Amino acid sequence: MKRTYVMVDGEFVERKRDAKGQYHYIIPDIQPYKSMIDGRMVTSRSEHRRHLKANGCIEVGNEDPTKFRSPPPVKDTRVEVLRHQLANMTHAQANKLLSRLRDDIRFTHDPHRRK
Repeated sequence: MKRTYVMVDGEFVERKRDAKGQYHYIIPDIQPYKSMIDGRMVTSRSEHRRHLKANGCIEVGNEDPTKFRSPPPVKDTRVEVLRHQLANMTHAQANKLLSRLRDDIRFTHDPHRRK
């Protein structure tokens, strides 16, 4: 097994493993980058998080999937929408609509009509 030494109080001491046999890993800070949102420079992780939050953005892959669920599908089918529209019509409006539909059917399905 490879031994690792670290500097503690000016002395090198052997680095000990934690209970799981893993070393701790400190993630380095991010490299500065130019924001694609407003063009300013972002130089740290904390600034990166504030910048995303201020502009209503999320970092893809790090979002909480329970926060961003799609809305439930609309249960109104075409038939339900038509039923609702017809329910709000007067008899005169419904008769006029039916008459126009009958005329359209007669005109488009006339066997004597030239094509």
